Amino acid sequence: MDMAPLGRTDTMRAVSFNVTIPSFLIGKGLGKVTESAIFGGMSGVSFGDVAEPALPAEDWVRLEIVLAGICGTDIGTLTYKASPAMEPFGSFPAVLGHEILARVVEVGPAVTRVTPGQRVVVDPMISCTMRGHSGSAQCRSCSDGRHCTCEQMGEEGLLKVDGVPMKRGATIGYHASLPGGWAERMIAHESQLFVVDEAMSDRTAALIEPIAVGMHAVLNSRPFGDGPILVIGSGPIALGTIWSLRAVGYEGRLVAQIKRGNEAEIARSLGASEVVSPGDEARQALVDTGAQAYMPIVGDEVYAGGGFQLIFDCVGSGQTIKQALRYAAPRARIVMLGCAAEIPKLDLTFVWARELDVKGYVGYGLEEWRGERQHTFQITHDLLVKTGAPVDAMVTHVFPLGQYRNALSTAANRRKTGSIKVLLDPTVG
Repeated sequence: MDMAPLGRTDTMRAVSFNVTIPSFLIGKGLGKVTESAIFGGMSGVSFGDVAEPALPAEDWVRLEIVLAGICGTDIGTLTYKASPAMEPFGSFPAVLGHEILARVVEVGPAVTRVTPGQRVVVDPMISCTMRGHSGSAQCRSCSDGRHCTCEQMGEEGLLKVDGVPMKRGATIGYHASLPGGWAERMIAHESQLFVVDEAMSDRTAALIEPIAVGMHAVLNSRPFGDGPILVIGSGPIALGTIWSLRAVGYEGRLVAQIKRGNEAEIARSLGASEVVSPGDEARQALVDTGAQAYMPIVGDEVYAGGGFQLIFDCVGSGQTIKQALRYAAPRARIVMLGCAAEIPKLDLTFVWARELDVKGYVGYGLEEWRGERQHTFQITHDLLVKTGAPVDAMVTHVFPLGQYRNALSTAANRRKTGSIKVLLDPTVG
């Protein structure tokens, strides 16, 4: 696609990340000693002026960032704790940030979905449409409205950004051609944008992306049956999953496993029937379902009878996966929402011994909802407006963009800081 770029090319302030061999070695070697090795001057993270792309085609839009979230995936990437399996599906250096609330400042002549001045949330996953593919050239996932698993994410696109073919990548925020939300401005294809109701606060709107991850999993886990349901985790996706279950109509027993008191209060406000701590309280919640404990010759106790019919693991650690497998009822579904990766010595016995259905979800897409196909963002947005849910309590810290190091440290040290969702605000400071 050789269409001439639209608009001006300028510079903007942004937080960028570049993966190099020296920064990798420093981060892995010194990251546990000093945060400077992962967020500061010794790291691959930098703050300063970067080139602002021109609009690459007539159906693209320029946005001014209002708020942008810091995600656990961002922390995992910057600390080099994420699995290398997804490395071929990103490109660097990249302006970070994929949880984005913005305001439209410029539209291409073919744009029909949005107008200047509107607040919008941004679907950051990159589709065949964005890459410049149309019709039969689109992959099966994108054709089905499931662009988060786009099968061309490892290839350059046909579309040219500032005269260069779009780089490989699955997500804005880890993409060399398309800046993410940790910046003053960005560009987006109109298909990525969803207008925010004037009645919705900025903080609530900034949470739509992580909440939509939980909503996508919930919508695709129906029918729920009689329950009970267990949600493991206390971050925005776990809390969003609790709210989503109630928002779409689940009325049964909903147990939230939460570590900290402030998160427990939010879980209750969003619909949890009961909140338990990991360990003895969680075990008692399992026993209350009718489960009986048995002790093998070696190893931890196991259970039969009772159990949870549906479990959402929003952590993805070896410990939580092990728990989910042991707490599941026969033929239950375990939904993997935490970014589980390499898990050493994981015992999968109960996958076959209990005939479990283990299902993973990523992102969002077109959903079957009330007789129509709607994007997860739109469903999430509309239900947030309808319910008036106090999800903005998840936002515990907001930092100016220039204070990104403090923001990253706050997000990375949840136990110490009490953070749940940390936001960057490029409009101040």
